[in-house]
Amino acid sequence: MSPFIILVIFSSILATLGLALNRSHLLSALLCLELLLISSFAGVALWANMTSNFPLLPASLLLITFSACEASAGLGLLVSISRTHGSDLIRSLNLLQC
Repeated sequence: MSPFIILVIFSSILATLGLALNRSHLLSALLCLELLLISSFAGVALWANMTSNFPLLPASLLLITFSACEASAGLGLLVSISRTHGSDLIRSLNLLQC
């Protein structure tokens, strides 16, 4: 098995564990989601390269584009939540209040 495949598997497991265990700040959750999307991009790109399936390469570019859009939307939400609530603590957010 290639060391790159091991790195992709390890980074996706690390991102999933970070998202499941560390849920105190919104910024850490966004960083874990970003690592998960980047590891999935690397996995799709490696798979397309190893199997010589070159029509799959635009799908990996589409995945990294969606990852950038998710990052910008997440940072926008982080800024608006920190302005309205004063911090990015997930526990302090109560979405039922106005």
